Amino acid sequence: MTLRLLSRYALALVFVGAGLLHFIHPATYLAIMPPQLPQPLLLVYISGVFELLGGLGLLPARTRQLAGWGLLALLVAVFPANVYMALVHEQLHIPGWVAWGRLPLQPVIMWWVWRVMQQR
Repeated sequence: MTLRLLSRYALALVFVGAGLLHFIHPATYLAIMPPQLPQPLLLVYISGVFELLGGLGLLPARTRQLAGWGLLALLVAVFPANVYMALVHEQLHIPGWVAWGRLPLQPVIMWWVWRVMQQR
């Protein structure tokens, strides 16, 4: 297995796993949802669906580009929840290094999505 193929499958697994967790443990995602957003549970489920679809969409060549663009948009859309989590991490009983450490990971994951979506 090539490194590119391994990277694609690993990234797909990350998003599929995260998407499934939205349905298995929605309370985790509800806790980090900024309070000004409407219908937080619906947003948790919608983002979970798009993580699942995006992760699976990275696998076939014909859907890879569309899935990549969708995942990039999703990562931008969920960034406010990551910022909110960092700001209120003590109330959520999340270590500060975890909450703040997620923020610089976002561009790294976006770069990874970009690289994978360029694969033929």
